[in-house]
Amino acid sequence: MSVVRDNAEPLAIVFADDGLVPNNILPFLVYRGAVKLDPKAPEETVEGLFGRNGWGGMWRNGVYDYLHYHATVHEVLGVARGRARVRFGGDHGQVLEIAAGDVAILPAGTGHQLLSAAEHFCVIGAYPPGARMEITRATPENYAKALKTIPAVVVPGSDPVMGEDGPLVRLWKRN
Repeated sequence: MSVVRDNAEPLAIVFADDGLVPNNILPFLVYRGAVKLDPKAPEETVEGLFGRNGWGGMWRNGVYDYLHYHATVHEVLGVARGRARVRFGGDHGQVLEIAAGDVAILPAGTGHQLLSAAEHFCVIGAYPPGARMEITRATPENYAKALKTIPAVVVPGSDPVMGEDGPLVRLWKRN
């Protein structure tokens, strides 16, 4: 039995480089209500889905409340419990409410910052194989370094929600 809702298709947004947060030419993807969570084990539902699709290095927590990005790796955030308001794309990006069952896929360099969250908000984070996660704050020095590292981050061979034939694989093809 699949834990992914039929016809799950992500919203795709390309955030502009703002001079401090590089973002990425690859689109940020958000699946709304894509995951059918087991009410007794929602964290395990998300972890199992990501693991089956080749994403690992998982953690459970929230989203940091300061602006940051990852210049060396792509990241997926799957909401297991609650809801939160998160600004994606840096100070000039978009504020989105993400809720249990939603999945956000951030290409390397995508700024993100928690603005508010429900008391029991829990997100599962994961990464494609082969890269190390580093937290990068939005500073001019970090921005200059990130412009060199982001283009070298390998596009994953699998969408963390839909697998090898998922939208990420199609939408993130580099020309």
